This record gives sequence, C-alpha cells and structure tokens, in this order.
Amino acid sequence: MSCWALVPIKARPECKGRLSGWLAPSARLDIVQEMVGRVLAALRDAPSIERIAVVTPEGDCLPPEVLVLDDPGRGLNAALDSGRRELIERGVDELVVLHADLPLVTAADIELLVARGRCTGFALASDTASSGTNGLFLAPPADFRFHFGIDSRRLHLEEGVRLGLAAELVRTRGLEFDLDRGEDLLQLRAQGDARFASLQLLPAGGAWLPQTRFG
Repeated sequence: MSCWALVPIKARPECKGRLSGWLAPSARLDIVQEMVGRVLAALRDAPSIERIAVVTPEGDCLPPEVLVLDDPGRGLNAALDSGRRELIERGVDELVVLHADLPLVTAADIELLVARGRCTGFALASDTASSGTNGLFLAPPADFRFHFGIDSRRLHLEEGVRLGLAAELVRTRGLEFDLDRGEDLLQLRAQGDARFASLQLLPAGGAWLPQTRFG
C-alpha cells in the first residue's frame, strides 16, 4: 500500500491571524515555520508514511524531499481536493491529511492514526474541543468530501456514514493540540517549550497574562 501525507499550508500573510494581537508579523511567521518543521519531522519519522506532499501557494521554503502541490486558491477544502486528486494519479491508495499547526505531534501519533484507520479505511483525530478535525486517514481516498471549517468533526463523520465507513476516533495530545489562539500559545510557554517561551509578546497580549491561569 502506498501511504502519503498531505499537509495544507496557507500563504504567509494569512497564517495565524488570530495571534496578531499577541505576536508581531515576523514572530508569527517564525512560529508557523517552526510548527511546519515539527509536523514534517514527525511525518518523516513515521514508518507508515511513504512520502509527504504539501499543498500551498508558497512552497519556496520547504525541504526538497517534500512534493509541493499548487493551491488553486479556492479555500482549504478545494486545495485538499486538488492535492488529493494529484496524489491519486500518482498511485496513492492511503492518505493522511494533517494540519500544519500541531506543535506537539509525534511519529507515534501518526502511526496510531494510520493503524486505526487501516481497520476500517477511515480514522479521524479531532481538536481539543472535539468540534474540529486535525487529522484524517482515508483508504481509499477518492470519494471522501472534505468539510474543514466550522463543525468539521461532525461533518466528516457524516461523510464517513455516507460512504459506509465506520470511523475510528483517535485522541492523543499531539493530534488534539493545535496552536490557533493566544491561549494555546500561553499553554506552550507554561509547559516550558523553549522555542515558544522565547517569543516576545506584544503589549496587548502581555497585558492579558495576569488574568489567566497560565500567567
């Protein structure tokens, strides 16, 4: 079986806009690159993953071994659908879709997602709130319709039902935790992650620190 990973990455100006009150643009770009690096490293270390593809409008900073696929510019779901079609043409019959903002993800997390997905052909890893989707395993990947966005966990589970696929639900810290809000950044800093603890917070974000249990 040929199992590939597909990771969507936005254009630089669109990355992590919710952190604009916490970090300067250059710092936001730094953490995006840090998280992308961590996700790609985890995928490289996962024995089940044969190759990695990234669908993005900007692929100039990616490692040479990563296959860069063009984002058609019609939103996340259209980008993933376009990338999925290209990979199927290359003979891919197992697909792992993983977001690029998972700073704690490990190869073991990815291996668990693949192993559980191979039981039924469909596995889903949700976010901490159990409303979003941070990872999918699809085999075969052709007919599944992506529904990333609001309430994507429920919509993806309904899509599995439509296709007659029993969902394997995977919950690990590395797959659940996505860095999307200031609160997520504070959690990483409080846990002693040196890379994130070294970031200089903007005054607006810093003023909020004493009001939280992480401050």
